[in-house]
Amino acid sequence: MLLNSIRRCAKRSMSTTVQPYPFSNVAIIPPPHTTPPPEPLRLGKGLMSYLTQTLPSPEKLKLLALFSKRHPSRILPGSVLTVTLNHAPNTFSGVLMSIRRRGLDTSFLLRNIINRTGVEMQFSVCSPHVTGIQVLQRAGGKGPKDARRMRRAKLFYLRDAPDKMTAISAGMRG
Repeated sequence: MLLNSIRRCAKRSMSTTVQPYPFSNVAIIPPPHTTPPPEPLRLGKGLMSYLTQTLPSPEKLKLLALFSKRHPSRILPGSVLTVTLNHAPNTFSGVLMSIRRRGLDTSFLLRNIINRTGVEMQFSVCSPHVTGIQVLQRAGGKGPKDARRMRRAKLFYLRDAPDKMTAISAGMRG
C-alpha cells in the first residue's frame, strides 16, 4: 500500500516536461543546459588562467626542494628555521618538529617557547602568506662526529622536554 502511494506521487511529479529515467519511475533526469559555455572557456583559455594562478612560482619550487627527502640541501627535523610572513606575526623562529610531505601541499611544524609557553605553528610551504624560509641552524650533518643528529622523523617528544628543545635552539649538545 505504501509502495502504491509512492508510485502515485512519483507519477504526479513526473507530469512536468522532465523525462523520467527509463529504468525507474522515481528517478528524474534534469533537462540539459540551454546556454553553451563561453567562447574563451571552449578554447581552453579559462583553464590556462586557472593553472597559472594555482601553480607554484619558481621561488616556491625552490622552497619545496628544501623539504624533499633526497635533495642534497634538504632540511631535517631538529633544524632551527625562521619563517617570514606577509601578515602578523611577521616572523616566527623555531625548531622544526615535523615535515608533512604531500607535493604542493607540503607543510611543516615549528615549535618555540615564548614567555615560558610552548607555541607551535604549522606552515604550508606553497602558501601565499609565506614569503621566505631561512635556515638558522641545520640538524644532522654528514659526519659521525655531528652531535645534533636526530634519530626520529617527528620530534614530538620535545613537547615534554623543554630543556632539550632550548638546548637544540641554543646549539648545544642535547
